[in-house]
Amino acid sequence: MYKEQVLITGGSKGIGLGLAKCFLNAGCRVLITGRDLKKLEQAAIAIPGLEIYQNDISEPVEREALAIHIRKVMPGITYLINNAGMQRRIPLVEDNAPWAERQMEIDTLLSGPIHLNHLLIPVLLKAGKHSTLINVTSGGAYVPQVFAPVYSACKAALHHYTLILRHALSQTSCRVVELIPPAVRTELAGPGQSHGATIEDFCKSIFADLKQPGKLDIGYAQTTDLKTQLSGRLVEELMKASAARFPVATYMDCDE
Repeated sequence: MYKEQVLITGGSKGIGLGLAKCFLNAGCRVLITGRDLKKLEQAAIAIPGLEIYQNDISEPVEREALAIHIRKVMPGITYLINNAGMQRRIPLVEDNAPWAERQMEIDTLLSGPIHLNHLLIPVLLKAGKHSTLINVTSGGAYVPQVFAPVYSACKAALHHYTLILRHALSQTSCRVVELIPPAVRTELAGPGQSHGATIEDFCKSIFADLKQPGKLDIGYAQTTDLKTQLSGRLVEELMKASAARFPVATYMDCDE
């Protein structure tokens, strides 16, 4: 029997693959997704026990197909990690790419996690099961990066969405975590753009925190213990006060 059952989007390389190794070493079942079948197959060969599924999280129909696949092969999922990403490093004034290219970045970073969460939260909320939903944002969600404007904007939006999702799931057994990497040496920004912490150091450091029920915001180095304020008050406190004034429906654990 597996300790946990884990889905990681964008898991064929970088942080996603590093986390996959950590979970597998801890005795968990892990399924990773990615666009590139060759890289997925290489990962599966290199890491015995790793399950793979080719999927483009930027496409709505592919997100729906992934949710159907998970309901079929991993109905006992306990960890959903929205890690798939891309980063276009180009100043706004120079960005003349076809809109479809820019839309793909938005759909990968923002539309994808929101839609997939909507599809899989009912599976995570099955009776008698504690689960964890992790959205991977970035230090760029807090300090905008002028060299990656659309990426920064999407990660900032995902940060706020995560706060709202945490509120929506607060009466359930599903924990909502924001994982906030600083610069990590991945292929995210393309060839020659890798810098920052090593993948191994980052994943090893944050993995223990991922397993702690009380940890909701997890960073590393300069993204550790980030606290955003507005006029001297913590944003999370202001949000709680706003939510109390404008109550909305929230999720509940499933009975079956």
